[in-house]
Amino acid sequence: MDRETVSRRLIWASAASVAGLCVLAAASLQEPVVNTGDKAPNFKITTDGGRTISRSDFGGKVLVLNFWATWCPPCIDEIPSLDELARLLGPKGVVVLGVSVDKNQETYRKFLASLKPSFETALDPEADISASYGTYKYPETYIIDSQGRVRQKHIGGRNWTDPEIIRSIEALL
Repeated sequence: MDRETVSRRLIWASAASVAGLCVLAAASLQEPVVNTGDKAPNFKITTDGGRTISRSDFGGKVLVLNFWATWCPPCIDEIPSLDELARLLGPKGVVVLGVSVDKNQETYRKFLASLKPSFETALDPEADISASYGTYKYPETYIIDSQGRVRQKHIGGRNWTDPEIIRSIEALL
């Protein structure tokens, strides 16, 4: 084998190695993605009511964990139906928790003051909790069963009073 052929092969081998390392590095930097059937990641957050809660505090109940923001029109559109869902299924053991990723606390507080949702709300301006779930689109909602497993994952706005959705959540009770 001549010198030129050896040089070319070394260049190609080096390029392939660098490309492989780039792929591995990119894969390791990706956020986790939580899917149906996965154990829901735990979290700790202080609600707007002043209670510090974690996902494990909801053991024995079904948790509707909704990630949203005031700058997200589909998020705002679905809040009234989430509120109604909380009223309908709360007495049966379903807890709705809305976690906002708003960075502006004043905008967030004014919005909540005007809306006054009946369900638990909390502010996570650094989006730490939604990142642990792999959330990248808003709204994104996880239905977590009493054992802490994700049973449903909804990306995008929903009408939470749709009878089919209500039945699917009631089936987890």
